[in-house]
Parts: sequence; C-alpha cells; structure tokens
Amino acid sequence: MSRLVVISNRVVYPDENGNTAPGGLAVAVEATMQDRDGLWFGWSGQVSEDPPQPTTIECEKMQYVLTDVRPQDFQEYYNGFANRVLWPILHYRVDLAEFNEADFGGYQRVNEFFAERLSPLLEADDILWVHDYHLIPLAQALRARGHNNRIGFFLHIPMPPPDLLTTLPHHAELIGALTEYNLIGFQTDNDASNFARYLTRVLGAATPDGRHYNLGQQRFRVGVFPVGVDTDGFRRLAETATQAPVAAEFTESLSGRALIVGVDRLDYSKGIVNRVDGYERFLEKYPEWHGRVTYLQIAPGSRQDIPEYAQIDAAVSARVGHINGRFGEVSWVPLRYVSRNHRREDIAMVMRMARIGLVTPLRDGMNLVAKEFVAAQDPDDPGVLILSQFAGAAAELGAALMVNPHDRDAMADAINAALLMPLEERRARHQEMYTVLEANHIRYWGQSFVDALTRPGRALNWLSSRLAAH
Repeated sequence: MSRLVVISNRVVYPDENGNTAPGGLAVAVEATMQDRDGLWFGWSGQVSEDPPQPTTIECEKMQYVLTDVRPQDFQEYYNGFANRVLWPILHYRVDLAEFNEADFGGYQRVNEFFAERLSPLLEADDILWVHDYHLIPLAQALRARGHNNRIGFFLHIPMPPPDLLTTLPHHAELIGALTEYNLIGFQTDNDASNFARYLTRVLGAATPDGRHYNLGQQRFRVGVFPVGVDTDGFRRLAETATQAPVAAEFTESLSGRALIVGVDRLDYSKGIVNRVDGYERFLEKYPEWHGRVTYLQIAPGSRQDIPEYAQIDAAVSARVGHINGRFGEVSWVPLRYVSRNHRREDIAMVMRMARIGLVTPLRDGMNLVAKEFVAAQDPDDPGVLILSQFAGAAAELGAALMVNPHDRDAMADAINAALLMPLEERRARHQEMYTVLEANHIRYWGQSFVDALTRPGRALNWLSSRLAAH
C-alpha cells in the first residue's frame, strides 16, 4: 500500500509514552494510517538563523519530520501573510487585512523551503495530503521539483465568495496555485461553491458538474469533507470528568444556577465580543434570570504578537468588567471570564454540566467546539446548543438553536428559549444532532479524503453518502 505523507504547518507527534494529542487532525491521521506507513512533515515550532537538518521522530509505522524556520521567515510567513492577510480575508474580514510585499515573499519562501526539505524524502508512489491556508502553494513548489504524486489539499477555514477573494493581492497567483492539487477539499458546500464561482468567473475554469474542473492543462476535483469529532471518546471523557473532585467543587461554586458556557480560542472570528453583548441584552430583557444563571467564557489567548489579538483581548475584558459591574451582586457574578488554557477533561466536564453551549462565531470553517458540546451531553438531560448560522457546523447541526451573532436581541431571546426548553424537546434535538455526529465520526474523515484522492469514482461529498448509508 502506498505511503501517506501529511504536511501541515505544525506536526502533532507522540509524547515520550507514545501517546498523541487528542485533537481532530491527530485522530484523523492516526485512523487513516491503519495498515500503512506514513510520514508527517511540518514546522517544529522553533526558529533558528541557520536551520539544521530536519528532526525525525519514529513511532511504529509513522515518521514525524520537523524543521525549524528562520526568524524572519516566521515573522513574514506566519505572523505576516498567513495570519494578517489570509486569515482575515478568508474569514470575511477584509478590513483587518494588512498586506505588504515582504510578507507575501516570506510566505512563498517558506513554502519553497518546505518543498526543498520534503522533496528528498518523497517516494514516487507516495500520496500527499496538505493542510490549510499556510501551505496553499506547496503543491506548485513540489511539481516544480518534478513530483507527479497524487496531492490533495484540505482547507480547514472558510472560503469566501469571489468578491472577497479578489481583494487579496496576487489572488490569481495564489488561489490559482490550488489547481496544482489533484483534489481540493472544503468543510461545507457553501465553501466549495464559493471556490467554484472563483474558478469559473475569475480564472475561467470549465466544469461539467461543479466537481471536476479543467483549466489549461490542469485537471482537478473539488470535494466537501466536513471534519468530525471523536464522538464516543469525548462523551466518555465528559462522563468520567464529572466524577472528579474538581467537578464537585465547580458544582458547588454554581450554587444551583444554570450554567452557560462558551469555549473559544481568543480570536476576532469567534464573535466573543458580540456574544458577551448578547448576554448583556439577555440580562436586560429577562431580569427574572438574575442570580439564576452563570455564564462561563473560556478563551485562552493566541497569536499575541499580532496587534488585532491584543485588541480583542482588551475589548472582551472591558465588556466582562462592564457587565459584572452593572448586574453583579455580592453573591452572584453573572459572567466568569477565564483567559488561559484548561485540560481537555475539564473542558469536557463543564460542557456536560452546562444547560447552554454558546457557539456563536462571526465566521468559522467548521467549529468543533459545537460538535464536542453535543457529544459531551447526558442524553437523558442534555443541554441546548445555541449556534451561529455562520459556523460550518450549522450545515450539520440543524437541531441547534440558530442565531445571527450580530443580532443582540436574537441572541438574548435564544438564551431565554434554551433555558425554558422542555426536557422532551431538548432530548429530541440532542438525539438528532448526535446521530449526525456518529455518522461523521473523525475516524472516517481522513480515509474518505484519501479514498477520493486516489479513487476517482469515490464520493466528493462524503458526509451525504455516509448519512444515506447510516
């Protein structure tokens, strides 16, 4: 069987005990590697002026190959073009994009550097699976070095419509580089449709069916492969975590109040400021809930070298202080804000104990927090998911209470409706969503993508085929 080579900005490799992190990509790669050899290549997380040869970590059939990058390259490639241009534009925030030619050059240079270091490790029959917006030009760089392997690309974040994509400087050069891949995968039909319109209207590609494309000499396909979660694994983790002493301490701190929980990386795309504003509106409109609910927002910081992230941190902290100062009492803090990382089991515990999960990004490729919240629930007494209509997960979790995160009153009304929702309705909504999550388990995702990449007849909308067979 052909070897699978995974390339991503960061590599998730085993610890000294051989255990890998429980994140979605790591689970997917591990499941896809069953009965085959593999290699996972990416950045080590370290910078050095003269990067040494890549480090290789071997674990059973898997090799993890990590390379340092130069400090200037990191600044221009990662902090610059990837996260100050591509991230905001692909999340529909053109107003936050800060473009300069040096950063674009650094982005291209790191992709060439990755290709240079990966090239001698590749074998002729390897299957390559490239991940996310950091590495859009990688296939082009590998093709230039003579590699004709099957190469697939998966975009984990949104793909905006052509009008927004064309605001990206050098858009035709960069987005056009995706046509060097044999298969380009997206989270949702909407993302794939936006890309298809860019291909046909801007690049002039031809397609007979919206899935197979011709552009000059290029032949490639576009598919939809929504990322799932380890549904049963997260459910067991949540069940076990609620038996730990910390769970009893946390329950005592709530004093019988209904728990509302939000869990996000601190990022402007997550809509945390809008969410907090919606909670404030809820407290204004429904004073009967004062002293009867507690909203816990967990939002560890990230990308702190980028100014927009410092600004969002300050904005959230200011609003939290305002709400607690306005509505709080000696015996009641309406909003608890925690801006540091927590153990995965602690997150699972608070999700299972929550009456409401608030997952309201302004725009998200998928949002696995929404799926983990559903997985964590007690099916006999489940909480209610309030979900942004702009999260990719909304395409699958139609039984959630959908909201427009820009509408404060809609958010307030949804919180009230969730708190009042009868048990029978909560059970029915949870069961419907859990069934979808089981069909879209993370263990199937990687293999479905690789099958579509290597077998032209395989489905290019894998979840639809899974649900039909489930």
